[in-house]
Amino acid sequence: MVGYDHKRIEAKWQKIWRATGLYKTDEKKGKQKCYVLDMFPYPSGDGLHVGHPKGYIATDVYSRMKRMQGHAILHPMGWDAFGLPAENYALANKVHPEVAVKRNIKRFKKQLELLGFNYDWEREINTTDPKYYKWTQWIFLQMFKKGLAYQSNEPINWCPSCKTGLANEDLEDGKCERCGSVVEKRPIPQWVLRITDYADRLLADLETLNWPDSIKESQRNWIGRSEGYEIEFALKGQSGKIKVFTTRPETILGVSFLALALDHPLASRAGHANELRAINPANKEELPVVVAPYVLSDYGFGAVMGVPAHDERDTLFAKANNLTVKNAPFADSALIKKVGRKVVKYKLRDWVFSRQRYWGEPIPLIHCTKCGVVPVPEKDLPVKLPKVKSYEPTGTGESPLAAIASFVNTKCPKCKGPAKRETNTMPQWAGSCWYYLAYISRGNLNSLTAKKAFQKWLPVSMYVGGAEHATRHLIYARFWHKFLFDIGVVGTDEPFERLQNVGLILGSDGRKMSKRFGNVVNPDDIVKKFGADALRIYESFMGPFNQSIAWSADSLVGARRFVEKVWRLREKLTTNHQPSTTKTLLNQTVKKVGEDIEQFHFNTAVSALMILTNAFEKETAIAKADFEILLKLLAPFAPHLAEELWSELGHKKSVHTERWSVFDPMLLRESEVTIVIQVDGKTRGQFRAASATADAALEARARESESVLKWLAGKEIQKVIVVPDRLVNIVVA
Repeated sequence: MVGYDHKRIEAKWQKIWRATGLYKTDEKKGKQKCYVLDMFPYPSGDGLHVGHPKGYIATDVYSRMKRMQGHAILHPMGWDAFGLPAENYALANKVHPEVAVKRNIKRFKKQLELLGFNYDWEREINTTDPKYYKWTQWIFLQMFKKGLAYQSNEPINWCPSCKTGLANEDLEDGKCERCGSVVEKRPIPQWVLRITDYADRLLADLETLNWPDSIKESQRNWIGRSEGYEIEFALKGQSGKIKVFTTRPETILGVSFLALALDHPLASRAGHANELRAINPANKEELPVVVAPYVLSDYGFGAVMGVPAHDERDTLFAKANNLTVKNAPFADSALIKKVGRKVVKYKLRDWVFSRQRYWGEPIPLIHCTKCGVVPVPEKDLPVKLPKVKSYEPTGTGESPLAAIASFVNTKCPKCKGPAKRETNTMPQWAGSCWYYLAYISRGNLNSLTAKKAFQKWLPVSMYVGGAEHATRHLIYARFWHKFLFDIGVVGTDEPFERLQNVGLILGSDGRKMSKRFGNVVNPDDIVKKFGADALRIYESFMGPFNQSIAWSADSLVGARRFVEKVWRLREKLTTNHQPSTTKTLLNQTVKKVGEDIEQFHFNTAVSALMILTNAFEKETAIAKADFEILLKLLAPFAPHLAEELWSELGHKKSVHTERWSVFDPMLLRESEVTIVIQVDGKTRGQFRAASATADAALEARARESESVLKWLAGKEIQKVIVVPDRLVNIVVA
């Protein structure tokens, strides 16, 4: 018998699927929608490794089943290609980022197509396409007009290596998330978005989402809502005051010092010979003002009350710095009311939106000495990123665009006088804030046609991606979506109804796949040797979807063996044989596979398919109708194999357009089951009986069983407990 030729069969069906437009989005009215979305990839120069497709395989399996269940499917793919990673790659390889991105996208797309995914490529998007970022700029302008975009001169996080400003979300333990450099604080004019205006809604609406609890908790912690009190401490002999935020105003009589963050405006004056001192408004006591490393500048006002008697951190700091530790009574409500006012504070900070780099969307604003900051007229969008030879970051606080006179010099849209364009660009997160809408609208974001399409497809039914995006992309996208809802562009308050996180595929050495560790596995090589379906089955089967697991070449061989086993079953087909021994198992498998795919339990779904295949393999003949059920269940996981076998059975239409199999509840029970016999809870024997046998009949057989007679001899039976289809427990003690 000829073995399964994956190279020929996979290439054959991929060509046919493209030619027939099999995966084109179904826009017919009346069907229930199912919008299945991947977090679109950043096309780096290294291409995909075998860890990347895990999430894409999951959405492919899920969307294929949903299509077969009668849903209208939108399953698109695109490229998140602006920002630091592409620019740094281009700098390192001495190639223009536009050239690098085009080349990388071509490679990524070819790799994805090898795996037979059911993407509607007609809806492909690219965040660096001017037709796309025209609408990124348009959204920014709407925010500017509503007062949600403003210019700030406050010190920002500055990465000396990447030579650009960063948002708080781009930091990890005070270091640049991208390069690991310790960030500095620099007073550079920045465009900032008022995400804090949406903090309460972002927090409250988490309760409506079908998201992992861990992601929702991460967002709650990042937003960090605290109800507390603002108290002002006057400075001794000086003008000005120090504001603090506290959740325990009743401890104000026990304050023995004020602690400032390292970058508080008064930090340089604290702790010197001309010691800075403050006055406690509750009792008029003088307090030393000190700098403490545990005080965060981006929470509250960057200053806290030091109350050693009621706070462990304050106690340790006070003892280490010879500060007073005083016990005092709690302040009553009248005194609290006299010295502070109640406020709500957040850890969340407004989003620093400017980047001093080249490879990003130009910010569509114009600076006029007469009119101030003026938005670019919507009719003049997009403001295109100029093509340049030199795009290296300057490190001066200005982007490379500032040196391009032809770009910078323009006319003011209001007074028509000479003016200059904004030269900072948007962060890499801008384009990903709304890309799921671009797949739907396919053009004008603010049109009647777009609104009707949004009404049909939103919110996204299933969103799959890494948990590392919990406090950046997922918060930013929710913020933008709520704003678009407020101005009437979209009709839902949240973008993503259900979210599933994908666990990493580690190298076989247990470490994250990286060229540095030499443990990267190229999916192209796996597809060439074992086939796309074997890779898809293996990554589905390797473990729980949301958990990290190491790559195993041996297990991959097992997946290929399973493919071959299914392929050989076609030799046993018959049209007149009904093997009753597999009917129950077949129905159980239909039920389990459908439920497991719905819950993203792909490993147990594949396990059920393997068990059914093994059972079929033991049969002398397999009914064609039963084999067709197996193929339909297998189709989401192994689309090429299932399609080839379905075609061999004489079907003219694709298996992927077939109706999903429905199980018969009456056939879910085993026709015969094993009944365990216990005496006083200890197993003493067993017997086979018909499923659903009456309790009295099971008890009678258990009492008469030779294996338990000796345990009952000379003893009085107190009671008998029967668990239908499972056990009989005879209690004699």
